[in-house]
Amino acid sequence: MKTRIKELRKERKLSQEELALEVGTTRQTITSIEVGKYTASLVLAYKIAHYFGLTIEDVFDFSNTNEF
Repeated sequence: MKTRIKELRKERKLSQEELALEVGTTRQTITSIEVGKYTASLVLAYKIAHYFGLTIEDVFDFSNTNEF
């Protein structure tokens, strides 16, 4: 799944570690989400979106998912 997390982090000059601490996860999890190797849980997706002041749909691209 594609996300805008890396782009949003760069705009705010935020490291993966800093974002991870803010949303209660690990840097490795943020890395995995950014490269598409891991899909965030609904709770984590909400925390990330909320941190950036956006909706989940603004951060995560659901257009190519076959899970619907």
